[in-house]
Amino acid sequence: MLIKGLYISVFALSFCLPAQASRTITDQLDRTVTIPDQVSRAVVLQHQTLNITNQLDAMGQIVGVLSDWKKQLGEDYLRLAPSLKDMATPGDLTSVNMESLLKLKPDVVFVTNYAPAEMIKQISDANIPVIGISLRTGSKKELEKLNPTVSDAYEAYSQGLKQGIELIAYVFNKEENGKELIKAAFQYQKLLKDRVGGIELKDRPKCYVANPDLVTYGSGKFTGVFLETSGAYNVAAPFIKGYKKVSIEEVLKWNPQNILVQNRYPGVIKQIKSSPEWKNIQAVKGGRLYCMPQFAKLWGYPQPEAMAIGEIWLAKKLYPAKFSDIDVEKAVQNYYQKFYRVPYIPSDPAK
Repeated sequence: MLIKGLYISVFALSFCLPAQASRTITDQLDRTVTIPDQVSRAVVLQHQTLNITNQLDAMGQIVGVLSDWKKQLGEDYLRLAPSLKDMATPGDLTSVNMESLLKLKPDVVFVTNYAPAEMIKQISDANIPVIGISLRTGSKKELEKLNPTVSDAYEAYSQGLKQGIELIAYVFNKEENGKELIKAAFQYQKLLKDRVGGIELKDRPKCYVANPDLVTYGSGKFTGVFLETSGAYNVAAPFIKGYKKVSIEEVLKWNPQNILVQNRYPGVIKQIKSSPEWKNIQAVKGGRLYCMPQFAKLWGYPQPEAMAIGEIWLAKKLYPAKFSDIDVEKAVQNYYQKFYRVPYIPSDPAK
């Protein structure tokens, strides 16, 4: 039967054996995967999936994660998922240590959509179900790409996020939690569209996303959706597809009015503030260099809190008068208490 884009069948492995049931799902690589009816030992080798799993309250069903989760999620993420401190790390986004993985006896392994085919084969050949997660929809030829070509980025990533949350929730038997998470993620979408969706590009504040080593995001990534939905203009979008290194000369030419830095990269803000090359850029001169809060995940892949509260946070920064009625702090606290089960504690890792 079809459940919101997932083809699912449940069947007994054998009438002669005790109730050992399994389910068949379709992952976001369009692969048919048979998984156990009850998943209690998952390995998650993708930080986006790990973050969603945490918000679904399924961390107790994870026995292994990607080795560089601190870099990908930020040092302070441990407060939101204390069990990560002693978690096994049998691989990362593009590789796996099979010896370490097998010791964990996983029921399933989650990987990113661009995990190498040989990595997926290694795990599958050990009779371990592998689930690919992209958090986007699109044509079959683009499914495995890190920097895809999408005809409608908002549709691809919004529908992909819904599908991904639903799939992850189903695997962990957390369907009701998944429904609540999807509802929360899209709570401000109509409001944002009504208030800033009609603003022409030429009239939008010019923004640049600063990552380490002068890497930035252009078009075709969720970052572009985040910025557009928030009423911003991404200065790199007309020149870059996906995720790419640029030159300081290009940034100077674009001369953004706002510079956005993810809180997982605090060194970038320090570097910009101390470098004479950046001092004449509008954003630096005007003091509009923002270390984005933990919930404003300006990643290439969507996250529920980025849509739920990150976009409204940026929209209010850019258009304070248009969003004076929105209590962002209250919305953030409500979200963290509901999905992370802890209060949000503001911090500025750039200090």
